[in-house]
Amino acid sequence: MGIPVVSIVGQHSNSGKTTLLVKLLTEAKRRGWRIAAVKHDVHGFEMDKPGKDTWRFAQAGADVVVISSQEKMAMIEKVEEERTLEEVIARIPQVDLIFTEGYKHGKQPRIEVFRSAVHKELLSKPEQLIAIASDVSIDVGVPCFDLDDAVGICDFLAEKYSL
Repeated sequence: MGIPVVSIVGQHSNSGKTTLLVKLLTEAKRRGWRIAAVKHDVHGFEMDKPGKDTWRFAQAGADVVVISSQEKMAMIEKVEEERTLEEVIARIPQVDLIFTEGYKHGKQPRIEVFRSAVHKELLSKPEQLIAIASDVSIDVGVPCFDLDDAVGICDFLAEKYSL
C-alpha cells in the first residue's frame, strides 16, 4: 500500500493549518511514529543563509547541495520545474506517515481545517475528506474533530492506517 499520506488543507493562509499540523506532529511523535512533513510553497523559498558554505556552493553553481551532521541532513536541489507531490513523496524513506500542508489541489486524503471566523464554506468536496478539524460541528459524512483534538485525530489516523 505504501506510506499513508494525509494532506492538511484550508481555504487560505491563516486558516490554522500549520497550528493543527504542529499539534499532530507533536502527538504523533509522542506515540513513537516516524513522520515526514511536506510543505508546499507557491512563492518559492530560500533555505540557505547568505555567506554560509551551502549558500556559497549553490551560488558557485552546484545543482544539489547537501549538508549532513550527526543529528540531521538536508538536501537542496535546483529544479527546472516544480516536482509533483508524488515525486516528492517517492524520495521520503522510512516513515510511518506523511503529512502535507498546502497541497489543496492534490488528490491525497484530506483533513480540512475550518474556522468559522474566517471561512464561509468548506474548500473540499465531502468525498475528498477523511476528516474535518473545526471550531463548529460540520456534518458531511466524515468525522469532525475540535481544532485542538490532536489526540482524537491521531487515534483516528492510527485506526484508519493501522499505525
